[in-house]
Amino acid sequence: MRFQESWLRGAEPSPASQRNLEATLDRALDLGINHVETARGYGTSEAQLGPALARHPRDRFVLQTKVLPTEEAREFEAHLDESMSLLQVEFLDLFAVHGVNNAKFVERTLAPGGCLEVAERWRKQGRIRAIGFSTHAPKPLILRMIETDRFDYVNFHHYYLYQDNHEVIEAARQHDMGTFIISPSDKGGRLYRPSAKLRGLCEPLSPVVFNDLWCLSNPEIHTLSLGAARPTDFDEHLQVLPLLDDPALVLAPIMRKLETAYREALGDEFARRWSEGLREWHELPGQVNVKRILWLRNLVLAYDLLDFAQERYMSMKPDDIWVPGARAERFDDDAMMAALPNSPFREQIPALLREAHKMLHNPKVRPQP
Repeated sequence: MRFQESWLRGAEPSPASQRNLEATLDRALDLGINHVETARGYGTSEAQLGPALARHPRDRFVLQTKVLPTEEAREFEAHLDESMSLLQVEFLDLFAVHGVNNAKFVERTLAPGGCLEVAERWRKQGRIRAIGFSTHAPKPLILRMIETDRFDYVNFHHYYLYQDNHEVIEAARQHDMGTFIISPSDKGGRLYRPSAKLRGLCEPLSPVVFNDLWCLSNPEIHTLSLGAARPTDFDEHLQVLPLLDDPALVLAPIMRKLETAYREALGDEFARRWSEGLREWHELPGQVNVKRILWLRNLVLAYDLLDFAQERYMSMKPDDIWVPGARAERFDDDAMMAALPNSPFREQIPALLREAHKMLHNPKVRPQP
């Protein structure tokens, strides 16, 4: 999604864009990075990857694409067929139902005669080798999908600055599923443009290398998305390779520094318990995404990640399937406190939300995919 010409599907790629994409792909393969991941929703990406991949033997790369679930399975199959045609391949190594982020999309995927049955039929025909799903959903929905035992792998968010999905990793292990971490360098804090404070806390590593190592130190995490936009974007990630034999040696002192900074900024009790009793956004007054807002506030206070936090905050909308939930612009204090009876900080939360909104609301910031 980072190296295509345009987010507008059907746009004509420029020769320069195509050359850059091919150079990025070629360098990845030369380095031994052979998992290529795209999606129908990534604008011109599939159309550009098709001719780029055709320049290489089919057994040299593992190809994954993703398609959003639709209400009609026939439409989903037509989209899948179009993706295959654009990618110019006879089979997909990996295919994921894309963005299974809410109950409606779970139903479209799992319903009898639904989208998953299309993918399963294609697998029987040899046109798909393995089926997964990608998700930004709340943990209970992810676990529900895993527990169906109908998927081979899952794409989800989990990195040092967002550790809510430990249960997902364990459930995937129990169900013999591969795990693919979505966008650890970008959605994990825009680590390629870190704050000076975060950069200092991660020394002697860069934040990108620290986060890569932290993720890969868990043997149940199998793949990280690198989001390369140009050939040189692999250089920093490669620094993790010599560290993988004994990651704890270098991780432990950095984690102590990060944890100390977090506690000092937030206070010991709040740092340990801030997320306790916070219900999902769709269960709260005004659909305010309290958990996400407080998480972003914490990252600013602890690590000075203001640019990242403002962009994520300005992306939030109740009808957005990728960054869901309302911002803390309007809510009733009493209703909010009543909706959070199990939070140890329920009486403080209205004031914290107002503080966060003042900190994070910046209309000049343009949301990014």
